Amino acid sequence: MSLPTAFLDAIAELIPDNRRFSDPLSTLAFGTDASFYRLIPQLVLRVESEWEVQETLRHAHQHSVPVTFRAAGTSLSGQAITDSVLIVLGEHWQGREIRDNGAHIRLQPGVIGATANAALAPFGRKIGPDPASINACKIGGIAANNASGMCCGTAQNSYHTLAGMRLLLADGSMLDSEDAASVARFRQSHAALLDELARLAEQTRNNPVLAEKIRHKYRLKNTTGLSLNALVDFTDPLDILLHLMIGSEGTLGFISAITYRTVEEHAHKASTLVVFADAEQCCQAVTTLKTSPVAAVELIDRRGLRSVENKPGLPEFVKTLPDAACALLIESRAADDATLSQQLAQIEAVLKGYTLLAEVPFTRDPAEFGKLWAIRKGLFPAVGAVRDTGSTVIIEDVTFPIEQLAAGVLRLQALFDKHGYNEALIFGHALEGNLHFVFTQAFETSEQIARYRAFMDDVAQLVAVEFGGALKAEHGTGRNMAPFVELEWGHDAYQLMWQLKRLLDPQNILNPGVILSDNPELHVQNLKPMPAANALIDKCIECGFCEPVCPSRGLTLTPRQRIVLWRDIQAKRRAGQDTQALEKAYQYQGIDSCAATGLCAQRCPVGINTGDLVRELRAEQTRSPRIARWLGEHFAASLKASRLVLAAADGARRVLGAPRLAALSNGASKISGERLPRWHAAMPQPVRLAAAPAIRQMDKPRVVYLPACVSRAMGPAAADTEQTSLFDKTVALLNKGGYAVVIPEGLDNLCCGQPFASKGYAEEGARKLTELRDALLKASRGGLDPIYCDTSPCTLRLIKESPDSRLDIYEPVRFIRQHLAPRLTFSPQSTPVAVHVTCSTQHLGEAEHLIALAKLCATKVVIPEGIHCCGFAGDKGFTTPELNQHALQRLRGAVQECGEGISTSRTCEIGLSQHGGIDYHGLVYLVDRVTSPRTEEPSQLEVSA
Repeated sequence: MSLPTAFLDAIAELIPDNRRFSDPLSTLAFGTDASFYRLIPQLVLRVESEWEVQETLRHAHQHSVPVTFRAAGTSLSGQAITDSVLIVLGEHWQGREIRDNGAHIRLQPGVIGATANAALAPFGRKIGPDPASINACKIGGIAANNASGMCCGTAQNSYHTLAGMRLLLADGSMLDSEDAASVARFRQSHAALLDELARLAEQTRNNPVLAEKIRHKYRLKNTTGLSLNALVDFTDPLDILLHLMIGSEGTLGFISAITYRTVEEHAHKASTLVVFADAEQCCQAVTTLKTSPVAAVELIDRRGLRSVENKPGLPEFVKTLPDAACALLIESRAADDATLSQQLAQIEAVLKGYTLLAEVPFTRDPAEFGKLWAIRKGLFPAVGAVRDTGSTVIIEDVTFPIEQLAAGVLRLQALFDKHGYNEALIFGHALEGNLHFVFTQAFETSEQIARYRAFMDDVAQLVAVEFGGALKAEHGTGRNMAPFVELEWGHDAYQLMWQLKRLLDPQNILNPGVILSDNPELHVQNLKPMPAANALIDKCIECGFCEPVCPSRGLTLTPRQRIVLWRDIQAKRRAGQDTQALEKAYQYQGIDSCAATGLCAQRCPVGINTGDLVRELRAEQTRSPRIARWLGEHFAASLKASRLVLAAADGARRVLGAPRLAALSNGASKISGERLPRWHAAMPQPVRLAAAPAIRQMDKPRVVYLPACVSRAMGPAAADTEQTSLFDKTVALLNKGGYAVVIPEGLDNLCCGQPFASKGYAEEGARKLTELRDALLKASRGGLDPIYCDTSPCTLRLIKESPDSRLDIYEPVRFIRQHLAPRLTFSPQSTPVAVHVTCSTQHLGEAEHLIALAKLCATKVVIPEGIHCCGFAGDKGFTTPELNQHALQRLRGAVQECGEGISTSRTCEIGLSQHGGIDYHGLVYLVDRVTSPRTEEPSQLEVSA
C-alpha cells in the first residue's frame, strides 16, 4: 500500500530533500541490514534531531503510517527493515555525557558502542553490554535489542544497568526520566497509560504460575518477546515503562537517550584454551567454573575448531583433535596483578579435576591471548568464507539451562546431521548456557526454504519446549523468531505482550511484524537474495561492520551498500531487466565517490576490500590506455607539467590575492561541472628539488631516500608556517640521524604506479611499479641499504603489490622509530599536536606507533574521534572535494587547540589543512623540530606503542 499523500506532504515540509530518499537506488541501499531478510522501504528519512523524529511520529500516528527505526543496521533477525518508512539516524546523534567520575554515562542512540567505551577508558569503566559487533553497532540498537556479549551475561546488560532514559512514544509524546518536570508532566498527561501498566503488573504478580515463568525465563539469557520481567521486577509504572523499552526492538517507542550505570574495566587479563574429550565433560567443567572468578567462558565445538585450525598463530594440536572434542576459551580479569594471580590459581585448581586433551596455559601477554581470542572471533567469518555463492550465513542464538548444556549441544549437533547442515558449528557464552550455531543456507528454491523451515521448527521444539530454554538469547526476536514467541512463552504470556503492544502502540505503526506477529510464515518470507556479482565481493555477508570507517558514509554509499547494489545490478542484468537508470545513479554514488582506500577490509569479517571492486569497475570504464602509457613513459614531463600548473595558480594568487582567486576558482569549477579543482589557501606551491646530496662520509650508514611524486611536485602552501619542502626536511633529518642519503637515479621518471592503478589503468601502474622496484634495487646495492619512502600510501603499494625480499622498505613511522629515534635526543614541545593516521599507515600496522612517536615529540597529542579516513584519496580531494569535506566535517572543532597537525601523506595534508584550520605537515617536520643528535653512542631503544 502506498504512503498517504498528506503524510508525504507533511514530511516534505519537515525533512529537507537531501535527507529524504525514495529513489530505487537509495531505498534498496537502505533496505538491507545484517539479517537474511529484505524489505524495500517506500521512503527513507535520515533524521538529525529528536524534534524531527517526534514530528515524524506525530504525522505517522495521524495517518496510520508504519515506521521502523535504524541505527547501524547490524541486527541479525530482521529488526531494522520495512516496506513502509525507514527512519535512519544521521550524523548528529553523537551526544554523550560522562557523570560521577565515569560511574554513569548518558548517550544518544547514534554513539557506537566502542566509542562510548573509549570515552570511559580513562576512568577504568565501560558500558555493560559487550556485543561482538561493538565496533559497529550503536547504542540505540544495543538498548533496543538488549544486546549482551561474551562477558556481559545477564547482570550487566542494558536492562540491568539502565539508570535513565529519554524516549518518544508512538504518538510523539516525550518522557525524560531524569528531568523531574518532564516526569511530572508525563504522569499527568499519561495517567491512564501508567494506571494500565500498574494494573497489568499487579495482575501478573498475582498470577503465581505466570510470574514464576517470567522469573525463570529471565534467570536465563533471554531476548525472546517483550521484556515481561519489567512487570514483576518493578511496581512504579514509570520504571516498568522504561524497562519495557529495553529489548522492544523499536516496537514500543524510540529511545532518544539512555543513561547507563557503567561497570569496571579491569586492566589485568589472562586467557587460556583447554580442550576436553567430549561436550559432556566440557559442559560439566562450565558448571563448575561458574562459581570461579572467570570473566568469560566460551565453548567451541570440534567443527568450530576445525574451521579455524589453519589460521596463523593457532596451536598445532588443534589439527589433531578427535571429532568429539570440545574446547573452552577462558578469561579472567582483575584490578591488579596480584589479584589476577590468585584468580588464576583458583581456576587452575578447578581444571585439575578434569582430564584435558590439550591446553594452552594461561597467558597475560595481550599478543598471545589475542591469538586465542582470534579463534573465537574467527568462527563466524570462517563459515562465511567457505559458503557457496548465492547462499547466506545464518547465526542463531539460543539458551539452554546451564545444567542441560551438554545435552543441548549433542541434540543440536544431531539436528545438523538430520537436516544436512554438515558445515554447521557451535560456539557460545557457556557460562550463561548461551550457544550460537552458524550454518549456511540458500533460499533460491522452494526445497531450500522448506529445509530451513523444517530445521527451525525442530530447533524451536528442542530449545523452547523440551529444554525450556530461550530461542533468542541476545540477538533479539525480530522477524526470525516472531512466529515462535507463543510456542516459547505460552498463551497467557503471549497475550500479555499483545496487551502491552496495543497499550503503547494502539495503531500498530511501530515496526509491525517484529517480535509479535500473527503470521506463522513470517520467518520464511521476504528472504534476502545473495546473487553472484563478482568474486571479490561474493563472500560478503552484509553485516555492516565496514560502515563506520567509510569516508563516504552519509554522503553517498557505504561499502555494504555498494555491494548490495552491485549484486542487484548483476541479478537484473542476468534477468534481462533494464539497469541503465540504476547504473547511471551508481556511477557517482558507488564508483566515483569511493575513496577505495581499503579500510573496509580491516573491519570486514571475511576481509573484503570493496575498493578492489571499485578499481575493477573503473578499469572497465577506462578509455585511454595509450594516453596512460604515454604519461607513464614520460612521467618526468608529466611531473614538470603539474609543477607548472601549481606555479600558475600560485602566480594568480600573488596577482589577484587569495580571496579573489578562491572566488574565481569556485565559479570556474561550477561552470565546468566541477571538472576544474577549486583553489583554496591550503593548495600547495610547486616544489623545486635540490640536487641529490653527494655521499662524502663513507663511514656513515646509507639510506636510499625515495621522495614520492607528490613530494616532488607539491611544496608547502603559501600561508603555511613551514616553507621548507618535505624533500629538504627529510634529507636534513636523515643527516641529523647520522645517515648518508642516496637518491635513486632518474628520480623524476619514477613512480609507484598508484595514480594509474587508482584510475583503473592497472597495467601501466604495474609497469611503473616494476620500473621503480628495479631502480630501488640498484640504488640500495641489491638490497644492502634500507629504503625510506616519505609517503605511506606509496610505501604500502611497494610492500603489498610488489613484494621483494631483497628490498627493505620503510615508511616514515617505522624508519624513524627503529633507526632514527635511537640516534636522537627528544625534547617534547608544549604546543598540542593533532595526529591523522592515514589509511595506509593503518594497513601497514603503524597506527599506534605513529601516535607513540607523536607523544614523544609533544606533551599533548590529539587524535580526532571518528575520523578514520580523510577522503582525499590521492586526487579525490581535487576531483570530488565533497568527499574530503564530508569525511572531515568534524575535524576543525576537534583540533582547534592544536598548533599543527602531522600525517604521512602530502595529499592528505592538503585536505586536512583546509578543513582543520591548522597546518598539517609530514611527521619529519615535528621530529626534526624537537630533536638533536645524540652525543653518545646510539641507544638500543626503539619507539613502540
